[in-house]
Amino acid sequence: MQFNSEAITLFNSGRGIVARWLFWVEPKNRSTGAIETLGLWTGEYDRTFTINGLSRSYSGAAGLVGQSDPTYETGLDVRTHTVSLGPLSPEVEQLLRGYDTRLAAAEIHLAIFDPDTLALVDVVRTFKGSFDSAPITTPEVGGTATATAELVSAARNGTRGLSLKKSNAAQELRGGDQFRKYADVSGSVPVWWGGG
Repeated sequence: MQFNSEAITLFNSGRGIVARWLFWVEPKNRSTGAIETLGLWTGEYDRTFTINGLSRSYSGAAGLVGQSDPTYETGLDVRTHTVSLGPLSPEVEQLLRGYDTRLAAAEIHLAIFDPDTLALVDVVRTFKGSFDSAPITTPEVGGTATATAELVSAARNGTRGLSLKKSNAAQELRGGDQFRKYADVSGSVPVWWGGG
């Protein structure tokens, strides 16, 4: 993480900080297939943050409870990260039941506020990856349902097999090239040299 100079000055002042987590997901709408966006944060009310020059709306603390400790290491290992989403608020229920979250892009940011004025000092990204799963835990009678989202780091993109990258459909995008038309039966159909 790289903080701006204002945040570093605040850290060095010894006055303390107010930190909040921001969780951003870009799932698909099940009806239209269009990419939707949903943001949750650990603040008390709904708020808009500017991240990478874009305004993002985040819903208040009702949906985002906590997360596992971030891991920062170099390398190509696929890392998992968990985010506690419960009890199920309307926003969380829409995310898990209304949208298709399979492989949806996900980001987590850390927002730093001045402890005296509560002015926003800096927002830094702590995780970027994709949504893996979010099983909903339904309690016995009288309890509240909760969910824990499992996210995987962007390093997972490097683990896709070649067949996903070299299909006939992908090849046809190159000017109608039919080179891989019979790739799925290649080797299973005997072809004799010199014969038809």
